[in-house]
Amino acid sequence: MGVAFVGEQGVTSLDHEGFPEIGTAVKVHKLKGEDDQIQFIAQGLQRFKITRWLSKEPPYLVEVTYPKEPVDAENEETRAYAMAIINGIKELLPINPLYGEELKHYLNRFSPHQPGPLTDFAAAITSAKGPELQDVLATLSVEERMQKVLPLLRKEIDVALLQGEISEQVNAQMQDRQREFFLREQLKVIQRELGISKDDRENDVDTFRARLESLVVPERVQTRIDDELNKLSVLETGSPEYGTTRNYLDWLTSLPWGVTSQDQLDLPHARQVLDRDHDGLKDVKERIVEFLAEGTFKGDVGGSIVLLVGPPGG
Repeated sequence: MGVAFVGEQGVTSLDHEGFPEIGTAVKVHKLKGEDDQIQFIAQGLQRFKITRWLSKEPPYLVEVTYPKEPVDAENEETRAYAMAIINGIKELLPINPLYGEELKHYLNRFSPHQPGPLTDFAAAITSAKGPELQDVLATLSVEERMQKVLPLLRKEIDVALLQGEISEQVNAQMQDRQREFFLREQLKVIQRELGISKDDRENDVDTFRARLESLVVPERVQTRIDDELNKLSVLETGSPEYGTTRNYLDWLTSLPWGVTSQDQLDLPHARQVLDRDHDGLKDVKERIVEFLAEGTFKGDVGGSIVLLVGPPGG
């Protein structure tokens, strides 16, 4: 049986002209059908090239040839590429948990004297996109194929290393939070056993944290609040810095983070409120109404704050 890459659209939405010229002859080992779809496990045997279509409707039948893959396995450049690919695979396998021990044993079957199968194996274990892998498949020259596969392998290694760094950072953060939670719970138990109630500092910290539970705080603000809470938790309640930090946190946690309201752009109502609450200031009122009219035209006032300047009744 032959398989070919036709992209995301599937075979039902294209005709025979949409099939690539180069495909893979496979031996099917396991077949499973479900919901009008078929899944199978197959072993790739060799490339084929379509030379003539015998049936242009499903099931497709084609006449093929099996092109040769020119390679000089003893060429120094070819051997160098092969060794680079082997080393790249060996570097990738330990840092990507998706690859099991069976792949490591499978790799031991290859050598620099088999650059063709080695290169195809390297391409197969990457997460390269379908068009990139089809380009590798359609490249008959083994040396050119190795030149295309090596960057794909390098990219896979870089992604795996980055994933490892991210996982380490996430695990470290989780461990820090779990440790902090465990220590706080221990402290509560000790205080309860000793009959010690919360002091003012703990009450303040708990109050500020409780305020934030129902708010959507921006990340940079949350980071600053966490820093200030950590500082407050170690300061002496009688120190001047404690009072300053507490007041700052009281202000930060009292703001309506994430709470918004619709702009009121009713011009007649705005003029009525201005005339009712402020005497005089005709020019200022007209400027405010013009500002609101501009906001009505644009659809919002851009978060601007309007102030009346001058003595009352002036």
